[in-house]
Amino acid sequence: MKKLVGYITCSYPSREFTIDLILAMREKGCDMIELGIPFSDPVADGPVIEEANMRALQGGFRFRDVLEVSRAVAQKVDTLWMGYFNPFYHRGMERVVQEAKELEVSGFIIPDLPYEEGRRYRPLFDEQRIALIDFVAPTDSRERIGTIVRDSKKFIYLVAYAGITGAKKREELLPTIQAIREVTTTPIYIGFGVDESTARERAEGVDGVIVGSAFIKILLDDGLTESQKIDKISSLSGRIKELINS
Repeated sequence: MKKLVGYITCSYPSREFTIDLILAMREKGCDMIELGIPFSDPVADGPVIEEANMRALQGGFRFRDVLEVSRAVAQKVDTLWMGYFNPFYHRGMERVVQEAKELEVSGFIIPDLPYEEGRRYRPLFDEQRIALIDFVAPTDSRERIGTIVRDSKKFIYLVAYAGITGAKKREELLPTIQAIREVTTTPIYIGFGVDESTARERAEGVDGVIVGSAFIKILLDDGLTESQKIDKISSLSGRIKELINS
């Protein structure tokens, strides 16, 4: 069965809301949670997720919110931390990886950490048995794909197109998928531009999808109550899970 990874911005509108939302998504079939750590310059994210980041920061987000949310959910649903390198670096990589281990967080997604730079931290992640997720883009050469994925852990994040999250661009991905499969059996999950209308098509040939902006649009809808947001997001996660497996 193909997997669904759901991105949620931590602590918007509150820590408690984030916990309730994650658990509701799990009940509807979401397999993993990508817990987004708000940052002032989320360079890989589109305007929707950027707005959620800004609202969380304006609401007083602190890194301890990530710890408390993870403490409440990570034993119940597979949880990864998605964040930009700056907050991790300033907290201290050894410290933050140890905190993740203690909370049973299974992996990190750091979109602005180049593969070559990430190699210096891999022994730290490997020692704690936590995955540092690798990214592959359709613009990568076969040679570079082989280099990136040969030691990949947990899953490979296949970027559907060059650009930012939330757009609906389309690229021919089969050659990239084939190049990955020739090197590793690590599952491939596709992200960027995956929503209810694109999920079935994007899931072809891969092992799962990563959905973010489609959920965050609902999160940002000020016309909905918090309970309505939880109902709509969790229901959407259930529909997408059905679509990618139909």
